[in-house]
Parts: sequence; C-alpha cells; structure tokens
Amino acid sequence: MVTRVTDSPQSQPYFCLKHKAVRILASIVSLLLITSASIAQETRTLSKQELLQEVMENGNLLKIKAEEVKEAKGDLNQANAVYLPSITASYTGSTTTNPLMAFGSKLNQEVLTASDFDPQLLNDPLRTDNFATKLEIRQPLINVDGIFQRKAAKSKYEATQYQAERTREYLELQVEEKYMQLQLSYKMVEVMERSKTASEENLRIAKNSFDQGLLQRSDLLAAEVQVMEMENRLRYAQSNVKNISGMLSVMMNDESNEVFQPSDELQPENEVVAMDSISSERADIQAMRAATAAYEQQYRSDKMSFLPRLNAFGSYELYDNEFLQADANGYMVGAQLSWDLFDGNKRIAKTGKSKAAFERSNLEYKQYLAESKLELEKAYRMLNDASNELSLSEKALEQYEESLRIRKNRFKEGLERTSELLFAEAKFAEKQLDYHQTVFQYNYALAYVRFLTKK
Repeated sequence: MVTRVTDSPQSQPYFCLKHKAVRILASIVSLLLITSASIAQETRTLSKQELLQEVMENGNLLKIKAEEVKEAKGDLNQANAVYLPSITASYTGSTTTNPLMAFGSKLNQEVLTASDFDPQLLNDPLRTDNFATKLEIRQPLINVDGIFQRKAAKSKYEATQYQAERTREYLELQVEEKYMQLQLSYKMVEVMERSKTASEENLRIAKNSFDQGLLQRSDLLAAEVQVMEMENRLRYAQSNVKNISGMLSVMMNDESNEVFQPSDELQPENEVVAMDSISSERADIQAMRAATAAYEQQYRSDKMSFLPRLNAFGSYELYDNEFLQADANGYMVGAQLSWDLFDGNKRIAKTGKSKAAFERSNLEYKQYLAESKLELEKAYRMLNDASNELSLSEKALEQYEESLRIRKNRFKEGLERTSELLFAEAKFAEKQLDYHQTVFQYNYALAYVRFLTKK
C-alpha cells in the first residue's frame, strides 16, 4: 500500500510561494538564453598552428619589438660616425662696410688693387658684397672614446635582438596557454551541458515521483534549484569562452569579434621530459649578457674621454662679388689635436656613474641566472606534482562515474533519495572539471619547462 506524503498545512503557503518564485526565475533564465542565442557571435574553428601563425604575422607585440630593434640599429649607425667623415656644403651672401671684413672679402675674391691700400679706403671702405660657396670635410682619425661608444651601441643592438627573440618564444608559450584555456573552457561547457541535461532528467523523474506522492515538495524544489544552478554555471562557462576568444583576437590583432572554437580537444600530452639545466645560449640570458657588455663598453668609453682626439679637416671655397658667380677659389687642409683638460668635473662624475651602472648590470645578470635556475627547479616540481595529480584525478573520475551510475539505477527503482542523487551528480561534474583542469595544468607545466630549457 502506497502512502501519499503531504506537507503540513503551515508549510503549504511557504512552499507554494517558493515554487512560484522558482518558476518565474526559470522563465527569466530561459528568456535570457533565447535572447543571447539570437545575438550569438559567429564561431570560427581554429587550430593551434593557425593561431600561432596569425599571432606571429599580425600581432602587435612582435611588431613593437621589431621597431625596438630598428631603434637600436639606428643608434649603432649613428655610432659609425667615429669612422666616417662629415661633409657639409654652404652658400653665403653678405654685404659689409666693416674695414676688416671688407678687405678680407676683396682678398678672397682676388680683386685687390693698389688703390685698395689707400689708408682712407682701408679705414672707411665702401660697401662690399661677398658671395661664398664652401665645401667642408671633417674626418676623425683617433677618437678612442668614440670607438668604445660604438662597441656599446653594438652590444645594445645585440641585446635588443635577443630580447625580440625571447619575446617570440614567450609569445609561443602564451599562444599555447591561451589555446589550452580555450580548450578547457569548451570542456567546461561540455560538462555543464551534460550536467544540465542530467539534472533536467532528474527533475522530470522527481516530478513524476511527486505527482505519485512518493516525494516531498522540498526534494522537488531541490531538483529545480539544481537545474537552475547548472544553467547558471553553463552560462558562466559560455561567457568564459567569449572572454578567451577576445584575448585571442587581441593577440592576433583581429577585429572580427568572432568566437573561436579549438579544432582539437584538451588531452594530456605524452611527451617525456628529461631533466635539463639552464642553457647559457637561451635568448634572454644572452640579452642580459649583451646588456652588461654594453654598460662595460660605455664605462670604458667614459674613461677614454680623458685622452686627446685627433681629427683631420679640409675645405674648398669659391668667392665672388656677384650672385651665383665664382671667379676666385681656394682650399685648406689640416689636422687638429685637441685635449679637454678640465670641464668642471663633469667627465669624472660621468665616469663614476657609468661604472656604477656597469656594476649594477653585472649583479643583475648574476641575480637573473640564479632566479632562472630556481624557476626551472620549481617548474620541474610543478610538472611532477601535476603528473601525480593527473593520475589521481583520472582514478577519482572513474570512481565517481561508477558511483553515479549505481545511484542512477537505484533512483530509477525508487531505492535512492533525490538529495543523494543530486549530490552524486554535482560531485561527478566537479570531478570532471577537476580532471580537465588538471590536464590543463599538466600540459602547461610541460610547455613551461620547454620554454625554460629552450636553447
């Protein structure tokens, strides 16, 4: 004989009101889902290789680094002035009644006559016009400080190239991470959709049991709440897919506002990683070493600025008293040895500053090596922990899946309480998410170790 279970009169108004609120909220959720589906973004299937190619070709980060390399190349080209001549050309027109300038202009124009030596004309000359064309060349011969400045610019250029290379490697790691996050997000959507379907089936069974008087209203409400909770978690997972897609669009410099879908699923990699040490040929370490060399060369350049400089110079000049004429010419060549003996202590202070910068850079290089070694050790431990966690997660998932299967069969036969089935469903969904999260952590740890041991 089946006894119908009824609620107490005192609890009937409360359950009716709560049941009505749940139905209203469910209607609102359904309306939101329909609205969001109507304005859904276009979905594009994307492989990891396609993503990597588009990021490398169209992304702004590598373009920025390429411009930084060009800047450093420009500084290096400027430093070539220590070997190359400087050539200037000028055309000057003037008029004067200055006695010295007037006499010199006529002398350059080769138009002096005996009458020009008249003291009256020498002291009070007439207006004299002069047009001069001048071609001047300066050639550095011995500038020791400039030679070391060029070496510093070259080391800086090399450091910038290594930084650009390491940026490319880091971008590859980012692409791998974001792509795995996209895979994980779709796994979350998949799990939530299955959980939502299962919870809806549980609700259907619970309603039938309630209609037959085999279930209390509180159990029915619990089943309805779980359906709503699964719908909410599904929307969160779908939003996460759009968020990751937006990040990928920024990385690719893509303004199409598409939702990306990975062409393959998230699976644990089977690569065997051998223990390795930090390579001195890694791009970022070479960049640090080149930067330290640049500071050292700059320090040596400042020290050499106390030495004299030897420069050659020459000029060829054309003169006339009429515009665009050149009836007289002359040239001059020579060499100059110059030595700045004291400049108000600026060079001494500058040398002290560059020495401190070199020592700081050298210490930063050693510190970076130590931190990189520690980071690799942590990465190996993280990989080992993730590997162990993956094995445990696989076993736990199998156990909870079998437990859920048994409880479902018992529930259909009326041998299992609704709350226990709902709890088992929730735990299985949780373990599925934990498993996929562990796969993500393991694959990322593997990719990070490859990144740190790159040569």
